Amino acid sequence: MSFTEIDVQNALKDLTDPNTKRDFVSGKSLKNVKVNGNDISLDILLGYPAKSVWGEIKSMVEAHLSSALPGVGKVSVSVSSKVVPHAVQRGVKLVEGVKNIIAVASGKGGVGKSTTAVNLALALAAEGARVGVLDADIYGPSQPTMLGISGQPNSADGNFLEPMSNHGIQAMSIGFLIDGEDTPMVWRGPMVTQALDQLLHQTKWDNLDYLVVDLPPGTGDIQLTLAQKVPVTGAVIVTTPQDIALLDARKGLKMFEKVGIKIVGIVENMSTHICSHCGHEEHIFGAGGGEKMCADYNTEFLGGLPLDIRIREQADSGMPTVVADPDGNIARVYKQIARRIAVKVADMAQDHSAVFPKIVVQNT
Repeated sequence: MSFTEIDVQNALKDLTDPNTKRDFVSGKSLKNVKVNGNDISLDILLGYPAKSVWGEIKSMVEAHLSSALPGVGKVSVSVSSKVVPHAVQRGVKLVEGVKNIIAVASGKGGVGKSTTAVNLALALAAEGARVGVLDADIYGPSQPTMLGISGQPNSADGNFLEPMSNHGIQAMSIGFLIDGEDTPMVWRGPMVTQALDQLLHQTKWDNLDYLVVDLPPGTGDIQLTLAQKVPVTGAVIVTTPQDIALLDARKGLKMFEKVGIKIVGIVENMSTHICSHCGHEEHIFGAGGGEKMCADYNTEFLGGLPLDIRIREQADSGMPTVVADPDGNIARVYKQIARRIAVKVADMAQDHSAVFPKIVVQNT
């Protein structure tokens, strides 16, 4: 019995990608179908980084085709990922060397936003993406400590800074440029926004799929500058279940909506407390607040993380959870959230500005 490419496509219309919840044909992941007698070969190209599940998807597709097409011979499936730039605010140009910028924000301080940001960045990198972190908290930079990076960045040409790196991700922070960890940044708003602009645009980012921007808490100068000058693909809001934290998180979400930045979803940090002695888990800050906020604003609940002393200890030591305990339960949750963010970004409209040639008008 012989098969055609159409037969293969029709068979895969019945198979759903477990991450996107769409079949591989309508999701445009199916590529290069080749039929040679009874043998079939094809590529599955995912729009999100998913190195840890490539093997699972390969086996799933091969098994499905073997059962859906009676008499099929050898089935060869190659799975890979390719991240492309996606649309940002109208009128804002992309940053050189960066495909997508994901802002991680919170309405108030103390909700674990920076810890969440660095672990999500490391989780995306663990899935095979090229990732950077921009520490936009000028007054309280914490990424140098969390990433275990010391020293100052180099500048090969005197104009652009080379990003610092550790754990496989690129990083830039005002913390790399000041003398001593206890040196305060006594700056007014315009100086802070100028510093953010320079850290973003004068860093020589090296072909990043994602740049995770760790924002300071609140809805002030930095956030407004981000909305006006920084090409943000989407924002992730971090909150805790407490009513007061949720109240401020709602303000942050509404601010992004007003300035035209898409909300990727909400992460609820400190959802439960895990006792370090007995392992008992309880909702000491309340329960269900993040899900309710998502329902109120029609956005996605990306996941909940526990209040666990190991998360704090690992981040303080410069080895965040995703690299300190990559196979542990907490790292698994960070990776699930990161993959969900990447899938949501992949579903957004693509940026096609590079497709159109630049038009130059000259007098002749």
